[in-house]
Amino acid sequence: MTGWTEYTLALAIFVASHFLPRIGGLRDRLIGTVGRRVYFSAYGLLSFALLVWVIVAAGRAPYVELWPQVPWTRWVPNIAMPVAMVLVACGFGLRNPFTLGGKRNAIANPNGPGFAAITRHPLFLALAIWAGAHLVPNGDLAHVILFGSFSLMALAAIPAFDAKARRSLSAEATAFFKATATFSLRPLTDRAWLRDNERPLTIRATIGLLIWVAALHLHGSLIGASPFPF
Repeated sequence: MTGWTEYTLALAIFVASHFLPRIGGLRDRLIGTVGRRVYFSAYGLLSFALLVWVIVAAGRAPYVELWPQVPWTRWVPNIAMPVAMVLVACGFGLRNPFTLGGKRNAIANPNGPGFAAITRHPLFLALAIWAGAHLVPNGDLAHVILFGSFSLMALAAIPAFDAKARRSLSAEATAFFKATATFSLRPLTDRAWLRDNERPLTIRATIGLLIWVAALHLHGSLIGASPFPF
C-alpha cells in the first residue's frame, strides 16, 4: 500500500466510523444490545486506535512541504497539550447532555452547571487545541490536511451542538446559556463555584496532567516522532 493510499484509507475509515453508526439507527440498536457503557467504551477504544492509525499514516505519506519545521515550533504543542489534556479529563461525564462526552441523561441545570460554567464543550475545545497546536510544527501537506480538518470540525461542532441545545431547551435555554460558557475563566474567581467544584476539578486536572506526561513520553514510540524541541 502506497503512502497516499494508506493515508486516504485511514482517514476515510476514521471519518466513516463517526457517521455510519448514526445511519438507520445502528448506534441505538447496538446500545440496546450491549448497553450504553459497553458501547461507548468499545467505540472510544476503536476511535483512539483509528486516530493513531491516521496520524501514523500521515507520517508515512509522501512529504510535500508547505512550510518548514523549525525547532521553536515544537514548543507550541508542548505548551498547549497540558491544557488540552485537562479539558479532556474534565469533559467526560460533563453535566451537559448537549456536547461530546456529556452525560446523556443529565439535566441541563443552570443552578449547578459544574465545569460547564468554564466551558460547555471541553472535548471539542481540547480537540481544536490539539489539532491547531500540532498544525504549527507540521507544515507538510498530509499533516496540514489532518490537523486542519480536525481543528475546523471541532470548532464547527460547537455552534451546531449549541443550536441543538437551544431547540431542545426552548424556554429554559436562556438560563442555561447564561450559566455556562463557550470558554471562560471567570468561575475560578467565584468563591461559591469553587466551594462546590474545587475538589473534583483538582482531581480531574491532576489526572489530565498525568495523562499528558505519559503521552509526552510515549509519543515517540507510538507516533514515531519526538515531541521535544531539541
